[in-house]
Amino acid sequence: MSGNRTIRVVATSARLLTGAAVAVACVAGVVVAITAPWPSVSSRPAQAEVTPLPGDTVLVCNGDFRALGRDTSDPLRMDSAASPRFTMEGTEGEPEIGSLTAGDLAGAGEVRRLTGAVEGRKAPLIGATESVTLQAEDLSGFAAAPCREASTESWLIGGAVVTGAEDLVVLTNPGAVPSTVTLTVYGTTRTSTTSIVPAGAQIALPLAAIAGGTAAPVVNVTATGSPVRAVLQSSLMQTLDPVGVDLQDAVSAPQQHPVIPGVQIFQNEGDDSSANMLRLFSPESETQATVTIRAVGDVEASAVFQMDIPAGVATDVGLPDLDPGLYTVQVDAESAVLAGVRVQDGAGPGSDFAWAMPAPEFTGETLVAVPSGPAAVLVLTNDEAEDVQVTVGPVGGGGGEEQVTVPAGSSASVDVTDGTVYSVRSAAPVHASVSMTGDGALAVWPVWPPAGAEKSVVVYP
Repeated sequence: MSGNRTIRVVATSARLLTGAAVAVACVAGVVVAITAPWPSVSSRPAQAEVTPLPGDTVLVCNGDFRALGRDTSDPLRMDSAASPRFTMEGTEGEPEIGSLTAGDLAGAGEVRRLTGAVEGRKAPLIGATESVTLQAEDLSGFAAAPCREASTESWLIGGAVVTGAEDLVVLTNPGAVPSTVTLTVYGTTRTSTTSIVPAGAQIALPLAAIAGGTAAPVVNVTATGSPVRAVLQSSLMQTLDPVGVDLQDAVSAPQQHPVIPGVQIFQNEGDDSSANMLRLFSPESETQATVTIRAVGDVEASAVFQMDIPAGVATDVGLPDLDPGLYTVQVDAESAVLAGVRVQDGAGPGSDFAWAMPAPEFTGETLVAVPSGPAAVLVLTNDEAEDVQVTVGPVGGGGGEEQVTVPAGSSASVDVTDGTVYSVRSAAPVHASVSMTGDGALAVWPVWPPAGAEKSVVVYP
């Protein structure tokens, strides 16, 4: 009996040892399986690059320059001070020209809407700009602005609410339905105003009425229902003398690296610190920026300085002493900012001022309309690592084309003729602005990529 018990104990022990060994082997196998590379199975989703059909090219012009307060019995009344001269050309013949209404402007002239219909898969290119020369007791100087497409959001950075300044926010709705426009003003306090712009109409609001006492307001324009074109019309009086007018193009959005070509510096005839001034604005957060100023044609910088930019309040700083000439101002910020440069061609009666705004990159062909006015120059800036070849010539070929080499990290200029529309073609990204200067006449505006063009998008079925 004891022998059977011994046999059972031995058998049981053997089974336990065998089970333990099997368990250890299983655990080891699992560990090895986990740590060993597993076979990978991947699948690239089906995709296709598609270019949407372009829409019709629709541009909106600014129309008459407005005078505020000429009627002392009605200080908010706006009168037409002058109707602009108009320069236009298209690649597919004459675009359709329609007229918009300006019911709040006494003696209003034509507010143009230009429409170029798509042919096949190609949107026609249109170049159009207006200019106006004023010589009146309350308004004096030269102003010009390109006709541009409407948008659902834009920014106006060059406003002023100080003694002698008379700024107007001009809103134009080329659409078939009304637009609800919200104007958010950034400054010492943040305020919002909502206005309705009727379909096919233009209205204007005094900046002082919506800026809440802010001396240097920045305005964010947002539209629902229909996109609008926003322009800031500015004029300035010193004592009883007019000292300049300007039409400032809206900026699409803040950016980290704004490039401002065509900044014309004049001989400083006084101690006015606002004659040549850089304005920077960060909508949401404090940031820092490095500002680099280069003369046209130079690679080496004429000036470099750093700025601390608070959130929600515009920061103005006078430009350092620079020799007279054309410059490009570049800003490299840690977060997206708005930027603009105010320049002035003198002090006192007979002087004029203008705001130079950032110029977006463009590649391919765009049309640049140079309106009637003083001497004009096209400034091309290349912030890439390789030289860029740009072709510039009048639309239609009259006068021949000019090949321009824009050095890497530098800029070049081309003299252009007023009253002429030019084709500008570049195989690589460049920035460009038009600057016009004369005796008591100054204007500068950025060259924009063509309206109506559509970019390719990746579609995942």
